[in-house]
Amino acid sequence: MDHATHSSAERPVLITGICGRLGRRLVRVLHRRCRVVGIDRRPFDGKPKDVTHHQLDIRRKKTKDVFRHERPAAVVHLGVMHDPKASQADHHTWNVAGFSRLLDYVTQYEVPKLIVLSSANVYGPRPDNPQFLNEDAPLLGGASFSNMRDLIEVDMQAQSFFWKRPETETVILRPVHILGSVQNAPSNYLRQRTVVTLLGYDPMVQVIHQEDVISALDLALRPGIRGVFNLAGPAPAAVSRVIERAGRERLPVPHSALRFALNRMFRVGATSFPPPELDFIRYVCMVDDSRARKELGYAPAFDLGETVAAIDDFS
Repeated sequence: MDHATHSSAERPVLITGICGRLGRRLVRVLHRRCRVVGIDRRPFDGKPKDVTHHQLDIRRKKTKDVFRHERPAAVVHLGVMHDPKASQADHHTWNVAGFSRLLDYVTQYEVPKLIVLSSANVYGPRPDNPQFLNEDAPLLGGASFSNMRDLIEVDMQAQSFFWKRPETETVILRPVHILGSVQNAPSNYLRQRTVVTLLGYDPMVQVIHQEDVISALDLALRPGIRGVFNLAGPAPAAVSRVIERAGRERLPVPHSALRFALNRMFRVGATSFPPPELDFIRYVCMVDDSRARKELGYAPAFDLGETVAAIDDFS
């Protein structure tokens, strides 16, 4: 392997998925104090002048050229595909094969730090879940939700890499439902004018402000931090209370009727809400984030009202 030509002071933070809403917000925090390089096949409109963006697919060989040229000090992987309308094959090659290739480059170019943004959804909402799940709980989210299987595989690849390559400080973050300007299922669900719920079900849920996720990513970049960390926001609240704080009306519908309707709508592209996600408003899937608070120094800065209000803030 050819040796690095960059000094450690010049080595940048490389962000995959930099053009997503979380990626752009992380750039705002990082670019004033360190060099930032991004990989994303989407264009980066409004990119800060001191940020380098390589508009390419992480599965392409040109990604290796970026690693060879830039010699990143850290890689922050935000580039997991969550598009429910994409095919299983696209999901797998992008998420699993693409991440595997990324791990090869982290090894080959001796990247000191790897941060992977996973999700607490990997645990899965289940009727037999304990009140709070810690980081050692089994990842059962793919049992009923096939699109979750790739994310679980990425999470497990990162865990395996953690043990196989101790020279790289690997951090896996598993946040609860992220709320904000992000285009994800929880935020889109709460943005509906009238929010449909399941008749007879009102489980406790956890949400987290997108800026608290950015803070955790920033904390994870510190030297010496490694491991798996659950991330939660304000205290848990019932689904009905979260909807109320969002200022929306609630419409309870029987589970069987709603699932039937969603299945039909999803098949014809009339909704982007996958039917299996109904389990998140049916069963409990809450996490214990005490490890992140103790070892990462993480604490949420936003209360429930501020976190829920973030769904309507597109600044």
